[in-house]
Amino acid sequence: MFTALARRLAGVGAKLLLRTYRMATRIRLRRVGRKGQAYYRIVVADQRFPRDGRFVATIGHYNPRTNPATINVNAEQARSWLEKGAQPTDTVRSLLRKAGVLAKRPA
Repeated sequence: MFTALARRLAGVGAKLLLRTYRMATRIRLRRVGRKGQAYYRIVVADQRFPRDGRFVATIGHYNPRTNPATINVNAEQARSWLEKGAQPTDTVRSLLRKAGVLAKRPA
C-alpha cells in the first residue's frame, strides 16, 4: 500500500509523504474502573482515537485513589516510545517524572 502511494506521489517529494503518513502517537491515560472508582492505564494511542478507545500498547498503571497514589510504569517501554516520537500529555509527563522515567527539570 505504501509503495503504491509513493509511486503515485513520486513528484511531491519524500518529506511531504513522510509528514502525511507519520502516526501521531500520544502517551496518555485510559480510564478504567467503575463509576466513582477511577483507575487509569498509561497507554500509547493514536491521538485521533477517543480517550478510552483503541490503543497501541499499555506501558503502565496509575491509581490515584491510594494514599499515596500508585504509579507503575515499564520504564524501558516508555523510553522506547518516547524515542520513537510519542508525545506524553501533561498529566502523563508529570507521572513519568515522578516514576523516574523522565529527568526532572533543572532548578
